[in-house]
Amino acid sequence: MRFTLQAEDIASKARAGVLETAHGNIQTPIFMPVGTAGTVKAVHQHELVQDIQAQIILGNTYHLYLRPGLDVLHKAGGLHKFNHWNGPILTDSGGYQVYSLTEVRKIREEGVTFRSHIDGSKHLFTPENVMDTQRVIGADIIMAFDECTPYPCEYSYARKSLDMTHRWLKRCIDQFDSTEPLYGYEQTLFPIVQGSVYKDLREKSAEVIASFNRDGNAIGGLSVGEPAEEMYAMTEVVTNILPQDKPRYLMGVGTPINILENIALGIDMFDCVMPTRNARNGMLFTQNGIINIKNEKWKDDFSPIEAESDLLVDQVHTKAYLRHLIRSQEILGAQIASLHNLHFYLWLVKQAREKIIEGTFYDWKEKMVKILGQRL
Repeated sequence: MRFTLQAEDIASKARAGVLETAHGNIQTPIFMPVGTAGTVKAVHQHELVQDIQAQIILGNTYHLYLRPGLDVLHKAGGLHKFNHWNGPILTDSGGYQVYSLTEVRKIREEGVTFRSHIDGSKHLFTPENVMDTQRVIGADIIMAFDECTPYPCEYSYARKSLDMTHRWLKRCIDQFDSTEPLYGYEQTLFPIVQGSVYKDLREKSAEVIASFNRDGNAIGGLSVGEPAEEMYAMTEVVTNILPQDKPRYLMGVGTPINILENIALGIDMFDCVMPTRNARNGMLFTQNGIINIKNEKWKDDFSPIEAESDLLVDQVHTKAYLRHLIRSQEILGAQIASLHNLHFYLWLVKQAREKIIEGTFYDWKEKMVKILGQRL
């Protein structure tokens, strides 16, 4: 994998680059649709390519390990062949999902024991077997196994957790570097910076992660309930330390405004379930602000879903029709709204990239953040 910086903004730390992988090139900054269990919910693969213009998608190790299971994925030839997505894939290590299972998991130095949310069966994730699992899944970019601390979090717990995450990282790297890809193409491992909202812990973690000199680096443990200003402060601390010539991935972020503000702080890659999850509940992100399509005001609004959009479903379907579908819990409503939101997120980062290259990003970003939070 190779990352090439192409442009940097004068008034901020925003960057435009190209990330080259075995399954294609990714133009950054980029948003990555989340395909947790091998599918981006309610979206076909051809729609991801043609309508949304996604360049990379996510899979999740925890969910794929449980279903369909490693035997099926291995027999299929990996996730790319299983779900027929020919572009790059990134897999989360499952650390965040295990963190979410607070009632049914135990964290020890060896790893994490947890019970499946599906059938209650008991499982163990270790740094070593999570690397092996991600080899079987076959993503282009795989993540280190870490502990994602909650918010709020006591300093003493955050410090102990961080030290263990760093010990786990060494084990991840040793296992990854001692094994080969299973399907004939290169995979790369990203370590993850942790440290909750404590500046000294974030600095320490960023320095440790940078010292391993991997092909890219991630920032985890943010967007877990902390105020946005805390997120931005921690991101800035970390991006000041992580190497300039490596891609930086901010995990699980976020709203359109979060994405623009973090691009300005030097982040290159984002993922979040928000565009699809909120779509299924009737929240639409648009170039003019946020629409709750279930509201009464859209009941007889026969204008296009978004007149400014070049997405087909935005042009041919009306707000009134989409409101009817969402309120009736029709599957088509979730499909249209998910297409719309993901198309908007990819449009937003493409615009950001163009503005960075033009040298006008900061002023454009300042204007956009005032618009994007408006409730229409």
